[in-house]
Amino acid sequence: MEEDYRSASRKFWQTIRRLRRGKQCATNTVYSGSGELLTSTGDVVGRWKEYFEDLLNPTATSSIEEVEAEVSEVDSSITQAEVTEVVGKLLGGRAPGVDEIRPEYLKSLDVQGLSWLTRLCNIAWRSGTVPLDWQTGVVVPLFKKGDRRMCSNYRGITLLSLPGKVYSRVLERRIRPIVEPRIQEEQCGFRPGRGTLDQLYTLHRVLEGSWEFAQPVHMCFVDLEKAFDRVPRGILWGVLREYGVRGPLLRAVRSLYDRSRSLVRIAGSKSDLFQVHVGLRQGCPLSP
Repeated sequence: MEEDYRSASRKFWQTIRRLRRGKQCATNTVYSGSGELLTSTGDVVGRWKEYFEDLLNPTATSSIEEVEAEVSEVDSSITQAEVTEVVGKLLGGRAPGVDEIRPEYLKSLDVQGLSWLTRLCNIAWRSGTVPLDWQTGVVVPLFKKGDRRMCSNYRGITLLSLPGKVYSRVLERRIRPIVEPRIQEEQCGFRPGRGTLDQLYTLHRVLEGSWEFAQPVHMCFVDLEKAFDRVPRGILWGVLREYGVRGPLLRAVRSLYDRSRSLVRIAGSKSDLFQVHVGLRQGCPLSP
């Protein structure tokens, strides 16, 4: 393991994940919402579905719908060069979505295969609709701490269709040049080439200045609980329009959410599908 760390960091972290895998699997028993211990596979899977369906569909959110009328300047067809570049940057070894298509499958496509994938993306782009598999997430519960039989002691990660993520990344690359000039300079989160270190440096300089000139510094730390899971989508569309994302580009983003749904995969079993009406799609390149 030490040799892996010195010679190949990727192999080192693969070893770490393998050693931790036992801690990340959910238990075969779980408490119901009323505190009853469930032991049968059907009841356990049903409870996980109930838990994540409630978690991903909070009721206290606004659902303002925006009317689409304007035409975006970015309305040209998706090129094979765009798709090829995105596919080339896919990372191998990632879990597949509901369609079981792995990144290695896409990375091995020849020119004809990439042409087919580009054609599929353009069908979605022109029609404003995407395959249902692209709108379906597979939620996998990962244990955090505490009693393993309580659903609230797990966090869910969502696995999405890889072809759908390629399409989403193409859209993200078209959106970024539109919104980037409108974002405040102070924001470092979710922006290329920026991160926590930039903010720590800024804070350090501010504190140095306060000590030098004997001036007080007021800081506020805000942590919003499940913030991304509770974003009202109607408001999100309005914000995108304000930032200049309109027409076919906005329609393409919305198409990924039109029939958004998920299922829970636990201990080799899958739950029934349930609709997700609120929040951003976990694991999507368009989401923070």
